[in-house]
Amino acid sequence: MAQLVYRRYGGSLQVDIPDFNTLTEAVRIPATQWMALACPLEGIACDPRFLTLMDADGNGRIRVEELRAAVDWTAARLQDRKGADAGSDVLELSALSDTASNLKGAAELVLRTLNAPDTTKLSLEQLRTSDKALRDAGKNGDGLIAPASLPERLRPLAQSIIAAFPQVTNRAGLAGVDVGLVKRFREERTALLAHLGGRDSVFTWGTASLEQAKRVHDVAPLLDGYFVQCRLVAAQPEAAASLRLRADRVEGALGDLGAMGKAANELPIAPPDPSGVLVWARLYRGAGYEKLEAFHQEVAAPLLGDGVKLTDTAWRELSAKAEGILAWQAKRDSSPLHAVADTLAAVSDEELDALEAVSREDLSLKPTLDVIAELERLVLYQRWLLQFANNFISMPNLYLPKRRALMERGTLILAGRKYTLSVLVTDRAAHAALTGQGTTCILYVKVLPRDATDGYEVAVPVTSGRSTELIVGKRGVFYDVDGKESDAIVTQVIRQPVSLWESMTMPFMRIGAFITSKVEGLAASGEKDFDASLESGYKQTVTAPPPPAPAAAAAPAAAPAGGGIAGVLAAGGIAFAALGSSLAFILTQVKSLTLVDVITAATILAIVVMAPAGLLGWLKLRRRNLALLLEGSGWALNDRLMLTRGVATLITRKPKLPANARVDHVDLVRGALRHTQGDDEAESMSLGARLGLTLLVLFVLGWQVRVPVTEWLCTYHWLSDDACRVLLPKLVPSELPGAPAPSGTAPAAAPAPAPAK
Repeated sequence: MAQLVYRRYGGSLQVDIPDFNTLTEAVRIPATQWMALACPLEGIACDPRFLTLMDADGNGRIRVEELRAAVDWTAARLQDRKGADAGSDVLELSALSDTASNLKGAAELVLRTLNAPDTTKLSLEQLRTSDKALRDAGKNGDGLIAPASLPERLRPLAQSIIAAFPQVTNRAGLAGVDVGLVKRFREERTALLAHLGGRDSVFTWGTASLEQAKRVHDVAPLLDGYFVQCRLVAAQPEAAASLRLRADRVEGALGDLGAMGKAANELPIAPPDPSGVLVWARLYRGAGYEKLEAFHQEVAAPLLGDGVKLTDTAWRELSAKAEGILAWQAKRDSSPLHAVADTLAAVSDEELDALEAVSREDLSLKPTLDVIAELERLVLYQRWLLQFANNFISMPNLYLPKRRALMERGTLILAGRKYTLSVLVTDRAAHAALTGQGTTCILYVKVLPRDATDGYEVAVPVTSGRSTELIVGKRGVFYDVDGKESDAIVTQVIRQPVSLWESMTMPFMRIGAFITSKVEGLAASGEKDFDASLESGYKQTVTAPPPPAPAAAAAPAAAPAGGGIAGVLAAGGIAFAALGSSLAFILTQVKSLTLVDVITAATILAIVVMAPAGLLGWLKLRRRNLALLLEGSGWALNDRLMLTRGVATLITRKPKLPANARVDHVDLVRGALRHTQGDDEAESMSLGARLGLTLLVLFVLGWQVRVPVTEWLCTYHWLSDDACRVLLPKLVPSELPGAPAPSGTAPAAAPAPAPAK
């Protein structure tokens, strides 16, 4: 018994399964210690046939018991398990156990069919190629033999049998004959030959019997109706008058050919005779006249020998013989072998026996050919079972950068980084609903192959770097596990902190985004209001009627408040003044602070904001779990797949420059700009315009802060007392520099001398 060893991968304790012998013991550990309990067939990078064979109940998922059964089945048939350890798709026949003796016989049959030079081993490719080779050789094991696989002398008979019955195809998809079909041919052949033997007793009119019978059957409705009318007249003579057209009916049809033809068709074919005799010369020229006259000349007269009349008795005998001929022909035509009826007598029982023998010989291969399917199962299990177990019972490959886990779809190159882990997503809404409950940043990427095949969607975890530049619609390149390159586009982002620094700076980014959005909204609203005010002022100015002449004693009218251009300018002035006052207040508060105070305040503010965000981000980063990524794709996992810092750097990487590379720090764009500036016309403002604009801005700012600046200058005697009294007339005289102190108050200390100018 192999000793089980448990190892840690990214903080997760997993059983180590290095070889197949260890796997036979690992499947016995409790299911609670397995990494996975079930997985879907979709999104696993291995042979699809292997997954189908593993899914014993066909529900589209592989579970614990199905993996255990597969391991036990394989272990019972392999006495040498080196091929399973190596994951080889070449089966050494010497590795088969006594239990697999039937598999060995099937393998030898395959190798003989392929004329393989080495008959000691069988590869998966040879096994799958042999299927077609066996089919082409006519060895299907289903007893259905295609004509091409038969001896030349039996092929025409086989083709006739295939054509006579509903087609049945063999495993190669070719129509063939088997024992059951030959047996049915024998039965139908015997019945049809017996039926053909009674032909002469039915066809009493010679070779033209069938044609004459059809002619009799064709006129039977007319003649049967006539002789019934004759019987009616014989039983009730006055009924003859009722069989004629009424006078008003004839008068109403006159002049209308259609009505007259319809009326004529309602008449009997001839005057009914109570004795039941039809005299051909008394036929009415109605709709059936030509048909009856041709029947009289070509059928009745030659067969009955009387060209003048037809009696009721003679007609019934003639009709009975015709119906017998037609019934015999219908039975012949209903036989599946009617198309080859003329050649049935030439078919010998020896030929039919030979067909049955070939079919039985092929049917005897069925057990061996069925074993070939089991042989494919064994080769696939030897190739994939150990690797699958290392992605189901344990998942070490998920943490090792030089190995590929079976659930991985490929590598994404996006925004200067390499994302090595991706899983298939069949339902993005359900997957995102689950991963959104975690703390891992997830990208949903649509992969668009370049060979015009259907695209698919993958989920990619972002585990390091920054996520701010990852937005919906960003494009990249995706390489699947086979190295096939495809276009990729981001369709959704589950935003979470990717690093500790990003989590600490994210509040400032949110504040900046909030302020930016509000400023843009206010700017847009102000621009809209300004445009509306301009429009309103223009309409009041242009469309208003001229005012009436004022009376001599009337007082001048007051100007409308807030209307027109004046109101707009006044509102703009008030807003500008408010902005200046705010700036002045800020300067007043800041002027009492030193640089150290400003730096200290900024540092405290940053710590107050960043510390809680950093702590929360650190907790989120510690709780990152890759299990949600797989569970969203249909996996049932026992344990968490914790995303440690080391694992995070393996999943999202930013490769360094090559070791022998050198970085040239010279910006070549600046040199190009220097060469083109002399040739291009400058579109910026002139130096005078820039200077004037600068002075204007400084003047506006200085005007808004003139009071606090003047106070400061007067306090420190940068200005004379007279200048201060002129510039600051609203100040209380006692507050001016040099003013006497109020009574009862000690004189203030002299201010510090002004610095030398």
